[in-house]
Amino acid sequence: MDGQMIEKQRFPSPHPHIDVFLVTYMSQGLKVKGFLAEPKAEGTYDGFLYLRGGIKNVGKVRLARITQFAAEGFVVMAPFYRGNQGGEGNEDFAGEDRYDALAAFRILQNHPNVHRERIHVFGFSRGGAMALHTAILEPRVCSVVVWGGVSDIALTYWERPDLRKMMKRVIGGTPAKYPERYKWRTPLYNIDRIQAPVLIIHGEKDENVSIEHAYRLEKRLKETNKQVTAWYFSPFTHYFPPKDNRETVQRLAEWMKQQRKS
Repeated sequence: MDGQMIEKQRFPSPHPHIDVFLVTYMSQGLKVKGFLAEPKAEGTYDGFLYLRGGIKNVGKVRLARITQFAAEGFVVMAPFYRGNQGGEGNEDFAGEDRYDALAAFRILQNHPNVHRERIHVFGFSRGGAMALHTAILEPRVCSVVVWGGVSDIALTYWERPDLRKMMKRVIGGTPAKYPERYKWRTPLYNIDRIQAPVLIIHGEKDENVSIEHAYRLEKRLKETNKQVTAWYFSPFTHYFPPKDNRETVQRLAEWMKQQRKS
């Protein structure tokens, strides 16, 4: 059953007030792995689905990052996606692996210390497309944050010559040859199904994921009368300086909590 947790092992935590677990859960019949980070203090928390960027060993989930979010008052679930770090299957670059994100959302829904109606979704880089797909598939998402996020998979192919070999291998060809495969992976075409408010965070000097992804996402959300907020940072690239990163994490955590449903 999707979202069923079948193993939970304690993992060394870099934060004194956060417990970390390596979990194995089911997604479309596959055993997928991820990290679960829980504040040690008793209470009911908002859930936070953290969707990583990259593929395979590029952009792996970093414990320091997920415990940073957990310390803001969230129970954080961060899937590795299928085929990674001992998980079954093959990663699919915003394809079938979107269901790994959806199954991880189920884990938060069933967590005893998480408020079921207050589960937020965060995606960084390629994880931005994953976050949008999750909100398209799941109407109970409370809010979505897309940070330096991919919104158009075909645009990524044309912008990133260094990724083309991987994308042709995973997707099966180019956007020119298989436009429908790229369209299926691109959340912009189903943005009208998103019910949650969306926050876009993007550095205008980003060369990994161009600002054009953010502009296209904001435009589509506005065209479909969705609630959207955009924070654009003119001096920053794909990665924010440490101080600005910390401040932005605190700001987005506050923004998320303001979107809570009653």
